Amino acid sequence: MKCRLAAPVDRLALLCIDLQEEHRQDPRYLVEGFDAMLARVAALQVAARAHGVAVMHAQYVVDRAAEDLPPFHPLSSDGRSAFSDRDSPLSGLCPETRPDGAEAVLTKSAASMFAAGLDERLRRSGIEWVMITGVWTEACVDATVKDAVARGYRVILVKDACGSASGAMHQTAVLNLANRLYGGAVVDTARAIRLLAGQTADGWMVQGSVPLRFTYDNAAALYDAL
Repeated sequence: MKCRLAAPVDRLALLCIDLQEEHRQDPRYLVEGFDAMLARVAALQVAARAHGVAVMHAQYVVDRAAEDLPPFHPLSSDGRSAFSDRDSPLSGLCPETRPDGAEAVLTKSAASMFAAGLDERLRRSGIEWVMITGVWTEACVDATVKDAVARGYRVILVKDACGSASGAMHQTAVLNLANRLYGGAVVDTARAIRLLAGQTADGWMVQGSVPLRFTYDNAAALYDAL
């Protein structure tokens, strides 16, 4: 259901997940509408910095020589990681949304940003709300959202500042998250910017159990209505 939302900016952090060059340069891992999505994240970063909201970045980097490389991790024919390899220039963060000054960059080799010590950083800074952006919606975004909720953070998922390989993959991932986003809400970039400025904004908040029952035919319309 639609609700009126406000988040205390001194207890809010903006998380920017895996905004790396491979998602617009590697044909295997392209994100649909990536440049437009980056522009929206950049606008959120500008707003966050202007109002003293912490901005934190995640970078997915896989070291194929690491002892903790997970089982079945996909490798290229030369033995390098099939994605986000440590030695690939495409693992670098995109210039439009790269860190400004001393903003934290958490390097991870697992889906969730919490795998890189995020919880400790947030609690040390007194953060209770996290605004989440990035890629891929059904993978690293999904894992980070679920870990945040499990740890008691209120999540603001910015639906049009996230992305995946296709609109369908992204939209259904957002709907699945929205169905279980207790304590948080789904907003778009315009409404998120209002929240970053300490203002109120409309958001979509789940009530009850799995209210968004979607099909191939109605998923896009339900996503637009969030």
